[in-house]
Amino acid sequence: MPAGEIEAAVIDQLRVVFRQPEIVAGTWKAARGHDDDFTEADAREALQQLDPLWDELFPAEQARIVALLVERVDIGVDGLNVRLRVDGLGGLAREMLAGGIGEAA
Repeated sequence: MPAGEIEAAVIDQLRVVFRQPEIVAGTWKAARGHDDDFTEADAREALQQLDPLWDELFPAEQARIVALLVERVDIGVDGLNVRLRVDGLGGLAREMLAGGIGEAA
C-alpha cells in the first residue's frame, strides 16, 4: 500500500475519532491534569475546530499534529489500526483553545 494512501487513511480515522464522545472525555481528562479550568466542553470545542481547519494547515503542522496524536499504525489484511496518544489529544486541545494552531495557516 502506498504511503500516501496510508497517510490519508490515518487522517480520515483521526477526523472520525475527534467526534467520538469517549475521545472527547479522554481528551478532557488528559488536559485537565495540566489545567484544572479545562472543561469537557472545551475539549469538544477544540476537537471540533480541528477538522475544518485541517486542510488549511501547512504540511509541517499537519505532520507535527499527527506525531503528537498517533502512537502507532498497524496495517493488516483486515485494515488499519491507529493507536492514539490520549495525552497528545489533551495537549492538542489546549493548543487549539489557546489559538496556537491555525494562526499561521
